[in-house]
Amino acid sequence: MSKGAPRQRRILTNSSRPRGSAEPLRTQTEKKKKEENNMADFTQNTNVKSAVRKLANPIADVDAFNAVVQSVILNNPFGCVSYMSSGVNHPPVEKTRESYTAKFVYQDAGAKRIGSNSENYSTIAGYNAGIPAVLANSANSAAHGGTPVRNAEADSFSATLKCHDPNGELYSVNFSRQQVTISSYEDDAIRTRIETWADGVPALA
Repeated sequence: MSKGAPRQRRILTNSSRPRGSAEPLRTQTEKKKKEENNMADFTQNTNVKSAVRKLANPIADVDAFNAVVQSVILNNPFGCVSYMSSGVNHPPVEKTRESYTAKFVYQDAGAKRIGSNSENYSTIAGYNAGIPAVLANSANSAAHGGTPVRNAEADSFSATLKCHDPNGELYSVNFSRQQVTISSYEDDAIRTRIETWADGVPALA
């Protein structure tokens, strides 16, 4: 190195630190604090899983969607059992959440899209009653400056079922227009049972 040339510093990263060298001061300090305060680490004690079945085609409409959901509630194809919780008796399968969204577009006289709207409903009855109400809302149409037209292909549906397996597990099955999701289960036999059932339902292909 020539006289007067600036001395180059070597920066050690975690990957380049020589073997046997001391840990960074920050890491040592954090460890020391944890030891002094007797802080415990989180340890996994369950193996909760989730699985998703993507549908080849969206479920056709709200009636077809409801037929699938109701068949699970009424026919109990997963072999679930009733149970007691906090003094309340629960059925083997129960619906805990549902949502239905209707989509609309607004068109001018030349059928050009000039606006859009979506309406969310918590029941199928509300969904079915709300659609004609939106289409008949002349004040809303005037505000958009066009005519409302249904965009039914963009509608979305969702329903979540809580299921109680004979082994004691409580898990959820969520149905949407595009997929079926199993969540909070541990036993793989639950997924296998639901998958076998879904294979026999045309709407869930």
